[in-house]
Amino acid sequence: MTTVLFACVHNAGRSQMAAAFFNALADPATACAISAGTEPAAAVHPEVVAAMGEVGVDLRSATPRLLTPALASQAALLVTMGCGEACPRISDIQREDWELIDPRGRSADQVRAIRDEIRSRVAALIASRGWGR
Repeated sequence: MTTVLFACVHNAGRSQMAAAFFNALADPATACAISAGTEPAAAVHPEVVAAMGEVGVDLRSATPRLLTPALASQAALLVTMGCGEACPRISDIQREDWELIDPRGRSADQVRAIRDEIRSRVAALIASRGWGR
């Protein structure tokens, strides 16, 4: 089982969406995703919860959590989304950086565009690694 860790600053938008899409699209026998943030928010951003609900993904009970070196060490791949140098550098973990706009405070259409970009990138990652259903 391979674990992918999606990380952003607040773990209240991009990384939550990515982990949710990953776990919905990947074969659970081969890979799973977790998410965390360098400065976790108190809750997932409401605009993100709404946009994900539109595509049948319920993030109402998702809780942001702190990205620690111990948490990162559980993963084989760390995908960062805007936390830059604040994300830990772990020598044994592959790392990808996805430049994505923070959805916090954006219009519904902007959040939808970010959501769809994340879904596309997650699907491509799953396909490239052979983790599909």
